[in-house]
Amino acid sequence: MSSPTQKPVLIIGGSGVVGSLAAQTLRRFHPELPITIGGRDVARAEAVARGLGHADAVRVDLSRADLGLPEGRGYSAVVLFVKDHTLNALRFAQAQGIPHLGISTGLFEVAPEVAYFMNAPQRSAVLLGTSWLVGAATLPALHFAREFKTLDSIAMGAVLDEQDIGGPAASADLERAASAAPNALILEDGKWRWVGGAAGERRFLDGDGNEHVGQAYSLTDPVSLAAETKARAIRLDAVVGLSAGRRKGGAYSVETLFELEGTLHDGTPARVRYEMSHAQGQAPVTAVGVAVSVERLLGLAGGAPVAPGLYLPNVLIKPTYLMRRLEEAGVRTRRFS
Repeated sequence: MSSPTQKPVLIIGGSGVVGSLAAQTLRRFHPELPITIGGRDVARAEAVARGLGHADAVRVDLSRADLGLPEGRGYSAVVLFVKDHTLNALRFAQAQGIPHLGISTGLFEVAPEVAYFMNAPQRSAVLLGTSWLVGAATLPALHFAREFKTLDSIAMGAVLDEQDIGGPAASADLERAASAAPNALILEDGKWRWVGGAAGERRFLDGDGNEHVGQAYSLTDPVSLAAETKARAIRLDAVVGLSAGRRKGGAYSVETLFELEGTLHDGTPARVRYEMSHAQGQAPVTAVGVAVSVERLLGLAGGAPVAPGLYLPNVLIKPTYLMRRLEEAGVRTRRFS
């Protein structure tokens, strides 16, 4: 529950496709939480704020150290839906001593954010939210891993519909990743490798038996799972193409496939497959990941606010809690043995 004196959560990019849905999801979770929608187009931000209630809007200028925000305004957290090439939003959060959550920084470009944190480690809780759909692959994988006594491999396949890229910010993220980091980091036979081209491809089946050719994708999911498990092979592959929803003649959907191999608790070797899907695409899933992250950072779902530190989603959020929130939002989970 939010406190009546809680300062607003500043959501930069909160008037975009995914940002506005995340703000709505956060409002559904916490009806009394103050929210400030920040963006370059203040009219769009104001429209989103009016729809939320108990919210306002501000113009944000990421080229300025103070973000161009009104003097004297305080916030409880900074949430970023656009790529901040200046890192001024992170510096602002550190100066205010409040949490920072960004979802647009790829694995190949986290070094500046890590360095800024290391320079002032006691200032802010910094959550690196650049996993697939903000935790919606890493945390379910850990949830499914409970079936196993030991894990040998975890392979995740993400199917993003070509009509479901998102707004301009999301498109820019994909283009930047493709041009700046054509290779992706995977764990293979216990060793980290950068792979690209044909070597980075993997074929996988969705829940309806359709084959996809995915390309290894550099997000934080493999490194998070490697830190949590003893699996010797971990990878995330993504394909932008035809989702199950459109394949069946409907609207676009999003699917994430999981293949786990290892030894079950009874000593039996096993390979288990899961599929998680949402009939309305990636935005509702990402919105839940962001909202759960914010409530965890601020201690809104029980427990104390998160102490200053550098975090990945799996360090802060219980897999069972995220699974429940995802199911409430319409995510469907299927298991295939």
